[in-house]
Amino acid sequence: MTPDPAPRRSSRSGSRSFPGLTAVDSVPLHAQIERELRRMMVLPEFQNGALFPDELTLANRFGVSRGTVRVALTRLVNQRLLERKPGVGTRVLPAPAESSIGEWRSFSREMARRNITVESYLLDARRFAAPDRVAQALQIAPGTEVLRLDRVRGWEKRPVLHSRSWFHPRLRLTEAADFSRPLYELIQAETGSVAESAREELSAVRASAALGRHLKVPAGEPLLLRCHTVFDTGKRPMEFAEVHYVSARFTLTLDLKREAP
Repeated sequence: MTPDPAPRRSSRSGSRSFPGLTAVDSVPLHAQIERELRRMMVLPEFQNGALFPDELTLANRFGVSRGTVRVALTRLVNQRLLERKPGVGTRVLPAPAESSIGEWRSFSREMARRNITVESYLLDARRFAAPDRVAQALQIAPGTEVLRLDRVRGWEKRPVLHSRSWFHPRLRLTEAADFSRPLYELIQAETGSVAESAREELSAVRASAALGRHLKVPAGEPLLLRCHTVFDTGKRPMEFAEVHYVSARFTLTLDLKREAP
């Protein structure tokens, strides 16, 4: 198959250029197009059943062949992120029904439903060597460099929780990602990985001096520690997180349902 020429700028009125696309990039053009399509998929204009642009429109927009666009679209269809119907067009599929991740898929949105506006007091993403417990959860070798995200959130100028997440290197997230967005929506948009299930562990601990400073509580204050490992649709670990809650400011509820025999 003859490779695509270098992407070109369309002269059509209202067209957009994508300087991030390049034929000399180590990433194949169809993968670059897939990445751009993932970013388009989360835009409001393509939600609620609205049609995605057709192949020709996308090819002109990105300055590549229709074949390249078709490969990218087919990959997204196979991952059940897009739906294509002959004679109708292509639509973004709605997110799958909530599984064991449940409400904590988006902490901010859960609180918004309770009329609580979540405030962010710390957002820090850096790379660190994975300690043993993180390596075990993510199924990687100890000392592997991973991206670590620290966040402190709360409301009414009172910190309520400190979360520390480590992400599997497979995701290739960078410090430049917009972590102000709902985390699992960001991961899906940037990497295509969908958070499907999680393993939870809950325990009671006391605040260290460092956590006390972050959460504005005395060292030794009782905290709820929630450790969770998040898995994608292939049952592969994506994220390991330790979340410390100020127990006097937050109540965690767990609903249980008896399964049918």
